[in-house]
Amino acid sequence: MTAPPIADGAVAVQDGRILHVGDRSWVVDQLTSAGTTFTERRWTGALLPGLVNAHSHLQYTGMASVGQRQYSGFEDWARAFNEDYAEPHDWHAEAAAGAELSIRAGVTSIADIVTDIEASTVLESYGLGGIAYWEVMDWENEAWQTHGRDQVLAELERIPTNPGAGLSPHAPYSLDVAPLLELPDIVRQRGLRLHLHLGEAAFEGERVALGPVPGLEGVDGVGHGTDWHLANVPSFRAMRALGFGASATAFVDRLGVLGPDCHIAHGVYMTAADRALLRARGTAVALCPRSNAVIGLDPPPVADYLREGSPIAIGTDSLSSSPSLDLMADVTALHRIARAQGYGHRDLHERLLAAATLGGAHAMGLAVGPDRIGHLAVGARADLAVFDVDARTVPDALAELVEDGAGRAVATVIRGVVRATADAPLVMRPTTPTQPVLPAQSVVPAQPVPRDPSDPSVPIQEAP
Repeated sequence: MTAPPIADGAVAVQDGRILHVGDRSWVVDQLTSAGTTFTERRWTGALLPGLVNAHSHLQYTGMASVGQRQYSGFEDWARAFNEDYAEPHDWHAEAAAGAELSIRAGVTSIADIVTDIEASTVLESYGLGGIAYWEVMDWENEAWQTHGRDQVLAELERIPTNPGAGLSPHAPYSLDVAPLLELPDIVRQRGLRLHLHLGEAAFEGERVALGPVPGLEGVDGVGHGTDWHLANVPSFRAMRALGFGASATAFVDRLGVLGPDCHIAHGVYMTAADRALLRARGTAVALCPRSNAVIGLDPPPVADYLREGSPIAIGTDSLSSSPSLDLMADVTALHRIARAQGYGHRDLHERLLAAATLGGAHAMGLAVGPDRIGHLAVGARADLAVFDVDARTVPDALAELVEDGAGRAVATVIRGVVRATADAPLVMRPTTPTQPVLPAQSVVPAQPVPRDPSDPSVPIQEAP
């Protein structure tokens, strides 16, 4: 993601962080010369940074029956979603099931949108990285000003700060102007992060304005030289009702929502001007192609994002709108879409793998700093994923991962601890740190281990 691939490489891990990265023989020499006692594990395949799911709702894992159907559009899907959501749910248990599925698929960090407070602790309890974003929606201006702001502040206090907390203003069509203006201030005053759905529904896209606007003599819609904000509209829906054609992206940008501390999900209905706004504000977009397909939406303009140099990440969304939580399936879908949209550059495999790792870390502000993720670098958090590939050359391995990577995760390591392997029970979050060494292709114990790593019937955990 940030350096050339290494054949027969190794990653040494100590105290949950990466100690060395390089050719296996060099890493072993470094440890041996320093007199370090280590445990060595060998895997055949590709060792990557842990995958970063940049948009998901783990609590909807129990709503998989909704995501297994096909819909004719956003409204059609929303009706089915609302019916199932109204049924009794154990949101914590369903979120926990989603966390386990994610870890088994090689995901180590998640941007998790939390609608019900019971689901807010799952990232922390499973030792996952990422951010739990408290979702805020359905607030009108008057209610927000009288009690909405205080209520959201109280709810935000209940969101665990480990691994990270943030706010998710749901979408420009589900919140009035007052909350959209104030929520970014609330987040930025506390050094947190923002995340919202944007450009997901077709009615968010830019439209030809009606003009002149009835009742507003002398004020025309977008495209006629006058800004919509001069009409003092109370909401995005009201703006559209008055005849203005500005996109939802332009609307939230005018309210100060976009910025480098914010990333959006979906970004399907975006013009070139909308995408340029995202780049100008430093706002990344998490693309969720399989979710869009289930709902019946257009595919995201991934080829345009790539050509224009927009920062992209990848998300599964939830099982209420997607067939699985396997992020590599969305990588494959984006590859297919990009080629169909005419993207012919040879860097597509590398860029999509980067989007699924470093891109997601960047979107959440986690690509830098003491707890950085998304790439294999000394000092970064030791979050790793191993994938079974048959290719013998680096280009072929990249192609195999991107074009057919779903279901290939064979091991997931979080903070230096092997948490999942094929056909073995998930190892829950350990209470004490471990200090293994994890070369890309080895399993030769240098000291006793508590269980036989070759026995798939027992949990696999490194010796301290």
